[in-house]
Amino acid sequence: MKIIDIRESTRPIKSNIRNAYIDFSKMTLSLVAVVTDVVRNGKPVIGYGFNSNGRYGQGALMRERFIPRLLEAEPASLLEDDGSNLDPHKIWATMMSNEKPGGHGERSVAVGTIDMAVWDAVAKIADKPLYQLLAERYGNGTANRKVFVYAAGGYYWPGQGIAGLEREMRSYLDRGYSVVKKKIGGASLAEDCQRIEAVLKLLGPGQKLAVDANGRFDLKTAVSYAKALSQYELFWYEEAGDPLDYALQAELAPHYAGSMATGENLFSMQDARNLIRYGGMRPDRDWLQFDCALSYGLVEYLRTLDMLKENGWSPSRCIPHGGHQMSLMIAAGLGLGGNESYPDLFQPYGGFPDGVKVDNGYVTLPELPGIGFEGKADLYQEMQQLAG
Repeated sequence: MKIIDIRESTRPIKSNIRNAYIDFSKMTLSLVAVVTDVVRNGKPVIGYGFNSNGRYGQGALMRERFIPRLLEAEPASLLEDDGSNLDPHKIWATMMSNEKPGGHGERSVAVGTIDMAVWDAVAKIADKPLYQLLAERYGNGTANRKVFVYAAGGYYWPGQGIAGLEREMRSYLDRGYSVVKKKIGGASLAEDCQRIEAVLKLLGPGQKLAVDANGRFDLKTAVSYAKALSQYELFWYEEAGDPLDYALQAELAPHYAGSMATGENLFSMQDARNLIRYGGMRPDRDWLQFDCALSYGLVEYLRTLDMLKENGWSPSRCIPHGGHQMSLMIAAGLGLGGNESYPDLFQPYGGFPDGVKVDNGYVTLPELPGIGFEGKADLYQEMQQLAG
């Protein structure tokens, strides 16, 4: 058993939208295929992975460092001790050989993308959905296939206006979502409040709105928004300041009694630990958004979950960023609180397998081997092109 090839391609996910910090007119991602010599149902097992939106494709790093290390390694060194499957932890260690600690930069995205493809292959070799494999290896043995998801959108579109925002949010609610999210910080506070109030008027019983500043604010502005947002019953107030400014997050907490969320731009267990130590996050109400595809993959995410447990945090307070099926697998297998979802944006990489519907804010995952990419026709077509 061995990896015989690793293929990478940079793909566009551009869109004419912006948040408070960036526009997505030139956004890309990396799509990866890990080809093995294992045959299941008459076909070679191929694992697939891609990185989340908001970070660009990482092909150069993969081609120069991480892919060659795996292909040059002794095949047996990448297997479980009994040789029955690939070992994601050994593969991760091989990718990270000769890498200095700290200074994570975007190598975490390159490694996390390959790591996703490896886990897809591992679960396929085991002929199990990844959520079941994770529940058996690292959870309580039983996966919860019913996972909470929220609809992320509400970006600033040219000429969108309040009416366009209302149409977008109403479409998410009509599709079964109970929580929707919109951007703030890309307009004035007064205009953002108008947009918030327009969405709140659409919500029925049990439905909530979350808002996301994408790290735009300094402390003074973050506090001003916190005071204004306190008049609304929001699901959360997300990433007010720079993701590495733990002091800002800690100083903001006393000004906002509701739930806050952050963590999508922290790319290692060590950075996540610093947030928990110094960021003033409250385990009874706040949410953590670490995204395995951007932060060295599931191998590192398991370390992060261990760290959270040591510090009194439940995995149910984690709702990852990214809107991809990998985090859905982790949520179902390891008891996370849910996952982000992009119903319309960044396709075909977002969303769920074909036929999966949102019901009162939850999806029920099908029993597909691996991550289940093969169940999403438009996405799998892209993957087949890469795999040849």
